[in-house]
Amino acid sequence: MKWNLRMVAAQRDIWRPTQLLVAFKEVGFTPSLSKVAALWSGKPVTVRLEDLDKICAALDCTVADLMVAEPQQHLAQREQPQQRAVGEQRGAERYGRFRVAAAAPAAACRPTETARPW
Repeated sequence: MKWNLRMVAAQRDIWRPTQLLVAFKEVGFTPSLSKVAALWSGKPVTVRLEDLDKICAALDCTVADLMVAEPQQHLAQREQPQQRAVGEQRGAERYGRFRVAAAAPAAACRPTETARPW
């Protein structure tokens, strides 16, 4: 998703986070200046739906104006072949964050004559 808050704000002649905070207060939305600056400076990880409604009310816009889907990024990631880590064996399975190598043959697990008992 592309976060277009700055573009939508610029279309309403809002150029700074402090001006955006004033627009928010006009509709009863009172976030801290640091939260407004975080929304202004980059793509937020999460935005509450209630806050999104208030942002749209303050800027007289829709959610579609603020966020634009970018499905081509995900399609490009899907088409790239999976790269293996250095030293990773073929056939290794992945469970969560851990990679589990394929089981060793039973003969490799038997003790040898030189094995020490400790």
